[in-house]
Amino acid sequence: MRVLMLSWEYPPQVVGGLGRHVADLSEALADLDHEVHVLTGNASGAPARENVNGVNVHRLKMYGPAGRDFVESVTHLNVNMLEAGLVLLRQGCTFDVIHSHDWLTAYAGKALKHGLLRPLVATIHATEFGRNHGLHNDLQRHISNLEWWLTYEAWRVICCSQYMQGEIQYIFQLPADKVRVIPNGVKAFDFVSMDNVGQKAFRRRYAADSEKVVFYIGRLVHEKGVDTLIEAVPHVLARFAHAKFVIAGKGPAEFALRERSHQLGVSQNIYFAGFVDDQTRNRLYNCADVAVVPSLYEPFGIVALEAMAAGVPVVVSDTGGLSEVVHHAQNGLRAYPGNAESLADNILAYLRAPEFAQYIRKQAIREVRDKYNWTLIAHQTMEVYEDVLIEFEASPWAQMGSFPAGGILAQTRLTTQGAQARYQDTGVTAYTLRDAWERNRQLTGSRYLHPQREAETRQGMAEPQEFDKGQLDELREGSLP
Repeated sequence: MRVLMLSWEYPPQVVGGLGRHVADLSEALADLDHEVHVLTGNASGAPARENVNGVNVHRLKMYGPAGRDFVESVTHLNVNMLEAGLVLLRQGCTFDVIHSHDWLTAYAGKALKHGLLRPLVATIHATEFGRNHGLHNDLQRHISNLEWWLTYEAWRVICCSQYMQGEIQYIFQLPADKVRVIPNGVKAFDFVSMDNVGQKAFRRRYAADSEKVVFYIGRLVHEKGVDTLIEAVPHVLARFAHAKFVIAGKGPAEFALRERSHQLGVSQNIYFAGFVDDQTRNRLYNCADVAVVPSLYEPFGIVALEAMAAGVPVVVSDTGGLSEVVHHAQNGLRAYPGNAESLADNILAYLRAPEFAQYIRKQAIREVRDKYNWTLIAHQTMEVYEDVLIEFEASPWAQMGSFPAGGILAQTRLTTQGAQARYQDTGVTAYTLRDAWERNRQLTGSRYLHPQREAETRQGMAEPQEFDKGQLDELREGSLP
């Protein structure tokens, strides 16, 4: 099968878990002898075109005016993705399925779906609604609309946990038969440190020989719950004085976290390591006695799998997909989200009971290798592709050579509950329906124009006419010609 992957990030350009997910999935599909092309953003120092472990990676440089903000820059990247897709088509590349990852590739996914007449599959890794516990400004609402649009255009929507399935069905009103749950995976071998030379000296950079290491790695943002971890430090030290908290990662909350650690008087027990590369990460896992994932919002929590694969007992927040990955006292421990005392109690359970920590470590490694390996996940993803292709080939769209056909999808877009508020002439057939839609649209209750300006719009360029109040009321109700 030939798959076209669309991803905003891809190694070595990695901001969050999305890029690693796409890379691992693409390579696992290639290992199963499928042809995979990835369209992604440029990465400094990486070639524009290369084959990485069987995957054809196309990194797109951004030419032209820079975007005024992040969203506009993403839109520019999508235009470049569309251009690159057309180049591949001209070179003779054809694809069976287009696979878009998150709203960051919604424009290109939709355009290539309709332009190439191939079914679109989308993976939603997280939602703007979930990250922010609601939508509070125009930017968040815009991103949420793009997420909805991508899920609407997709033939199937993949998410990583039962928690995420419930979230996207609630937010986007997706039918249950359109969603498939496939967990994230991890390459366990990648998290085993092969460089143990000078490990003792390396550990001393972060902690004294007598100190136990509690390790966090991730973005320093509110949703990751690092502030809860900082608040938990005094509770841990009160009962276990020889502990060092190593926090790796960057983010906008770093200054506030440092300031809070000083206020609590525990800054000497916290080491902010900043961004670390993969080798340093693995060596830190090798030093760690406990790994902590204190997220407030986490669709899956791939970092928990990484720690488990590295053989480090984990404490996670009992929230989102983390609750499905970590089973309390079986392969890890779960703390109440946002609760510093609960987090401290669970960290102490490992620090004060090394034998229990060793038991958890062995259980976790076994489960990661059996359940969360990428070969299994690639097979599950292929099943989704195959089901989509079977349905697509039997559909009127494939037979008629147009996508969508007969205005059916466009009509659905305008009548489905909640769709009219989000959908604004972005479909292929919307252009043919625009005139009729404008003629039939009632002026009262319109969210596009002010009623008085709508009356002027309906008159077009005609001479101004005088109306009394009664006639104006009738005009607003649509009863006058």
